[in-house]
Amino acid sequence: MNFLLEIALLSCIIFLVYLLYTCKKKILNADSLDRENSFLKNQLTQLQSSFAEGQNLLKQHRIELEVKEKTLTENCLNLESQLNEEVQNRKKILSQKKSSEVRLGSIAETLAPFLDQFDFNPEECTFLGKPIDYISFGDDEITFIEIKSGNSQLSSKQRHIRDQVKAKLVSWKEVKIK
Repeated sequence: MNFLLEIALLSCIIFLVYLLYTCKKKILNADSLDRENSFLKNQLTQLQSSFAEGQNLLKQHRIELEVKEKTLTENCLNLESQLNEEVQNRKKILSQKKSSEVRLGSIAETLAPFLDQFDFNPEECTFLGKPIDYISFGDDEITFIEIKSGNSQLSSKQRHIRDQVKAKLVSWKEVKIK
């Protein structure tokens, strides 16, 4: 019986050695997994840190872009305001220029019979004003006279009258009132 007991004891010892070997292997595997897990945790931490830095950079760029956009918008609004002001100023100046040209033209029409360029006897001229400035009743002919100064042009009505006179579409009519 001792022999059986020794075999049983030896079997138990072998079994315990096997168990120890298996446990040690599992412990070594667990250590390896722990090291790998620790490495992966480090990698994850680094990636999270890099991601956070990237997000911060994006936020900073977004803020910078918003500031630039706001500045550009303000500049555009200022330029648009200046442009509108300049357009209004130029319209005002143009209006004043046209007004002064009209006044100068009226003065020229009034003084024309007394200037050297006026080829008619002022005493034979009658001022009409609109649409033709003067009619000269000379001894040999009756002349329609339109005075223009600067770059001014005949109006469409004045051109129509000129064309009728040139086409000799002028007539005389006497009206008697009782």
